[in-house]
Amino acid sequence: MTSRGAGTAFSRRNYRLSNESEKPKVTGIVNSKLLNDYLHRIFPSADGIQPAAAYRKPLTFQNLQEHLDKLLAEDSGAEDSRDQILEGRLGPSTVVLDHISGFEGLLLVDDDLLGVIGHSNFGSIRATTCVYKGKWIYEVLISSQGLMQIGWCTLNCRFNQEEGVGDTPDSYAYDGNRVRKWNVTTTNYGKSWAAGDIVSCLIDLDEGTIAFCLNGVSLGTAFDNITRGAGMAYFPAISLSFKESVAFNFGSRPLRYPVEGYRPLQDPPSMDLVEAHKLLGYLKNVIHIGIDVLEGKLVEKDTSMWQLQGEPTVLITLAHIFNHFAPLMCKVYLVEDVLMNFLLSILEQGGAVEAHPLIQQLLDLMWLLMEDYEVHECLKQLLMSLLRAYRFSPIIPDLGLQIHYLRLTIAVLKHEKSRKYLLNNVLFDLLRSVVFFYIKSPLRVEEAGLQELIPTTWWPNRFTKEGKESKEVKEESAEERLRRRAYDRGCQRLKKRIEVVEELQVQILKLLLNNKDRGGGEASRYIFLNKFRKFLQENASNRGNLTVLCPPEYMVCFLHRLISTLRCYWDGHKAKAPAALNSEEAYVPPQLFYNGKVDYFDLQRLGGLLSHLKKTLKDDLALKANILIDPAELQAVTMDDLDEDEESATSTAQRPVAALAIGGALARPSWLSSPTLGRANRFLSTAAVSLMNPRRSLGTLEKMKARTLSVEQRTEDDIEGSHGNEGLLLGRPPEEPEQSITENSLLEILDGIVMMYNLSVHQQLGKMVGVSDDVNEYALALKDTEEKISRCPKRRRDIYEELVKSQKVFSEKLNHLSRRLAWINVTIYSKEKMQDIYWLLRVCIRTIEHGDRTGSLFAFMPEFYLSVAMNSYSALKNYFSPVHSMEELPGYEETLTRLAAILAKHFADSRIVGTDIRDSLMQALASYVCYPHSLRAVERIPEEQRISMMRNLLAPYEQRPWAQTNWILVRLWRGCGFGYRYTRLPHLLKTKPEDANLPSLQKPCPSTLLQRHMADLLCSDCDMAPSFLNSVLNQLNWAFSEFIGMIQELLNQVLNRVTAERNLFDRVVNLRLPGLESVDHYPILVAVTGILVRLLMDTDFQGAKRATAVLLADPCFQLCSIQYLLGHAEPSALAATPPSADKRHFSLHTYTDYISQEELAKVERMLGHLSEESKQAAASMLVSPCLVCTQPRNQQSCGEGRGRVPFLWWSGGTRHASSDGDLGGFSLGSRGAGFAQAAWLGHTLHSPASCVPSALLNATCTHFSMPGSWNHWELATQGGGVAALLHSGHVGVRAGWENSPGQRLVWPNLGCEVRLGVPR
Repeated sequence: MTSRGAGTAFSRRNYRLSNESEKPKVTGIVNSKLLNDYLHRIFPSADGIQPAAAYRKPLTFQNLQEHLDKLLAEDSGAEDSRDQILEGRLGPSTVVLDHISGFEGLLLVDDDLLGVIGHSNFGSIRATTCVYKGKWIYEVLISSQGLMQIGWCTLNCRFNQEEGVGDTPDSYAYDGNRVRKWNVTTTNYGKSWAAGDIVSCLIDLDEGTIAFCLNGVSLGTAFDNITRGAGMAYFPAISLSFKESVAFNFGSRPLRYPVEGYRPLQDPPSMDLVEAHKLLGYLKNVIHIGIDVLEGKLVEKDTSMWQLQGEPTVLITLAHIFNHFAPLMCKVYLVEDVLMNFLLSILEQGGAVEAHPLIQQLLDLMWLLMEDYEVHECLKQLLMSLLRAYRFSPIIPDLGLQIHYLRLTIAVLKHEKSRKYLLNNVLFDLLRSVVFFYIKSPLRVEEAGLQELIPTTWWPNRFTKEGKESKEVKEESAEERLRRRAYDRGCQRLKKRIEVVEELQVQILKLLLNNKDRGGGEASRYIFLNKFRKFLQENASNRGNLTVLCPPEYMVCFLHRLISTLRCYWDGHKAKAPAALNSEEAYVPPQLFYNGKVDYFDLQRLGGLLSHLKKTLKDDLALKANILIDPAELQAVTMDDLDEDEESATSTAQRPVAALAIGGALARPSWLSSPTLGRANRFLSTAAVSLMNPRRSLGTLEKMKARTLSVEQRTEDDIEGSHGNEGLLLGRPPEEPEQSITENSLLEILDGIVMMYNLSVHQQLGKMVGVSDDVNEYALALKDTEEKISRCPKRRRDIYEELVKSQKVFSEKLNHLSRRLAWINVTIYSKEKMQDIYWLLRVCIRTIEHGDRTGSLFAFMPEFYLSVAMNSYSALKNYFSPVHSMEELPGYEETLTRLAAILAKHFADSRIVGTDIRDSLMQALASYVCYPHSLRAVERIPEEQRISMMRNLLAPYEQRPWAQTNWILVRLWRGCGFGYRYTRLPHLLKTKPEDANLPSLQKPCPSTLLQRHMADLLCSDCDMAPSFLNSVLNQLNWAFSEFIGMIQELLNQVLNRVTAERNLFDRVVNLRLPGLESVDHYPILVAVTGILVRLLMDTDFQGAKRATAVLLADPCFQLCSIQYLLGHAEPSALAATPPSADKRHFSLHTYTDYISQEELAKVERMLGHLSEESKQAAASMLVSPCLVCTQPRNQQSCGEGRGRVPFLWWSGGTRHASSDGDLGGFSLGSRGAGFAQAAWLGHTLHSPASCVPSALLNATCTHFSMPGSWNHWELATQGGGVAALLHSGHVGVRAGWENSPGQRLVWPNLGCEVRLGVPR
């Protein structure tokens, strides 16, 4: 930020109390001698030698100003002459980024022209000053760790969206994201950087070298022999990709890591520095030296307990000092180098912040002796310097730097007047003050000292999760146990140090939430409330613009500190008001959602838009909440919404016209923060059209803030209420108890916390789980490598050495990740953080329950309450394990049951109209029924709610996602089916055993209770069953007849084709082709077997009898398919063809882990049952008359010769038919146990077409098979007396039967001949 007021003349306060001629020479407080001694002690000469009293010029307040001016001017001449030396540098003395002509692409630049955010593919920008001789340095504060190239370039370098600094000749760059250096070509260099690091860029134009440092540690010389000479001058420059951000320090602030011999591009204000240090020394003298009026002498005083105590002599002395000191404290360099270091030195003495009241006294002096604008600027710069120092300080083992800066921040904020000014004008308006509550995670654990804190690393062995429900217990060796315990001790040491920082952060928030400091205006808490609400609005309204949002990692830490502070104040109020609720029972009352006291911006409500709800539910508001909606307000809201839509459309239509000239500045919304922790209000573009336009014009934006402005202007009475005014609790519905909850202001903060979680916290919690996943992956890789080393032959030394190298790499990576994971577990996934999220879940559940009781007014609740309830439960279940288990939380079972009741009731709630939130509820319920513990919670909700839930699930799919509904219903049954209790596909485990270590499918957990509810509903409601079936079939685009046909095909054709050996399916399975691992007999045959067992075994006698009769009557059914299920292999069709050595016959007996003995026994009984019924059906055919000749059936035809009728006879058959043609004596007869024999009885077969009924010949191994009508089989003459069996389908016919006269039937589709006749 540029300093203001330093070079402008202002009228100053006059503190000279006794300079009029009529006043006596003695002050009236101390005598002249004592005053003279005091002033000479406070303002000593420059050489520090005090002359004897007789030779000293007497000092009084009349000549003190002259004396002080003389002291301050003693070194100014030398400083002035030294400041004129600028050899080796060209350009303005104040170095900033060149926002006029020195950039390429789209960039957002801070208003101090030192911070920049990339807003295009690869934007570039350089500084305004270049160097051509000497040694120079500048620093870059890394705000994001993405793709950037930082370094130097010449004026001749031309950049574009693809090439930046380091990609052209005479430009040199360091890239810590890819850990490389760039100068047209690229090579490895340096270390990886992280957000919060500081890169120092050094150039030595005398030696021709360029080097870089990271956090003060040299990375070595990057480039040498750089181009020098006439016309060669180098500018600081950077290229950065979209969303990446940095801040430059060319010397406007003290360098964090100065390097000896190198000068910053911008000279420090040396003369001001000398003067400021002198004045600070005089101030320290005032603090150290006191006046004992009674004794008439000067005394040394304890500086830590110094107080002004209203002494006029001391006050006037300080006024003279501050008369010079105050203007200097408006400059950022002096504030950071002089004032902040002085205040930090006070706290270095140790002890609590309260033990150092000197800082409070100094702040009192500043407010007393400085102009208001000077105090404001000084405090602003001080907080900015503290925030910058905290954010960009390296992490050391004891976190001492972070603790140091936080302690000073607390000391400043303890001063009431300063705190209120900073809250009103700085903390949320100019700074990203949320940074104070962030603890950054170290990317390089060795620099953070984690190797000393956690010397022993450990990582858990990969455990098997059945849907994250259970862990596979493994034996732990003694060595592993020792390592784990040592690792845990290191984690505890780290946790204790981080807890110190967290406690300091909570102390800051406690100061900001203080509601007792009403002196001099509004209490701090109510200022914070309005600023906090605005902060939420900025992040909620700009979720698509990532450069504007508060980073989610900051939000996570801010949320936890705010929860701790809120609960502290909440329970403190409970101690004072026993009738109020404690924090464990906290919730947000429903009236906050509709009484208009809290602004929810444009966030969606459960019932739709707020304007719509006010119009449709105005009668309910009047009746239940005693809130009247003014018709004029309704009209205004409606027109306002219309204007907003029109303006948005107009803005969109006019967007191509909104062109900016090169270097033009776009008026930015006031909420945009920059990477330098200040405001960014310049938008630079080299494109013809700007890619960033505000949603509305600036004037329109101000007009739309009218409602927000009213919230910002709220008073304490508007929030807390008084004299019959309920404040935020206006409009209490009759269903809401009259019991006091807590202070109203705390309710609004609680509401904001829930909104914060919804905005970005949940997303960040899921993101950080990736480190744990990386640990598991590397642990598996290391284990696999160690196993390969143990199996490696000794003669293959080359392979062994490569494996050892891999082992070393994996071990080093695991050591690094395990220490980093320890940090993340402490700061994000600790038990205390888990309890915070659990508390937030319970708050949302209670809030939803209270809102639900209000009936139609429930529609006013913002959607994010339901979202946070679902997401926080998901986070507890998925993100915090295995470090901490949700089952350990108090009231865990009750909480799950209450959440289950909410999901079961509201997924079909007509009061909820939003499609997205309804889908989320369905998905949450679908996830809920996947896990045993949560499914049991669904079963524990009241029976009435369970039945209502099942009724809604069975209702026709109207305006709700049918996929999730089907998923829920299927999950309620999954695991009850035959052989379907597996968590991993068993055939895949056999073909790919390495998949055993991959995440499993969710373990089935059926619910017989909910199954019974569904059965009762479908059986008792005559309209629901057909409606449900119609809905299902409509979604599948089937008719009922098609559905039955599909079932028949599944039971017969699919069963026959999958069980037939040497067919296409069997060959594909045995080939084991890549990508077809999932093609296997198991999933198909198990499903068919389960249906058959259910129809034939697990039903009543009559049902089984009917099913058996239908099954055997179906011409496609064959008994050998059932035998195939149990592993009864079919003998080879040709004796000459030996069985394959690697042929594997399918059998349910091989899947004992997935199919129970009871299920196998049922299949055995089913096979026996079908075999017996088949024989009985065959026997009944022997006594049944022929339908043609009316004679009893035998193995001879109805006649011989021309015109005779053949007949079809097979084991278990029930039909035969005739044809008018001359068939000779052809008959099909029975041969043995279920074999069909084709016997040739005549000489000719010349009928053009003979219709034979479809047949299912129950052969032991092969068969004729074809479903359908009676005309599918034809016997025809194929010339020369050759008979052919013609059919369009797939039929398997047993070969090996010869006809007596030598004629044969040819089956062309099988590629082999089929002989019909008598056996040899």
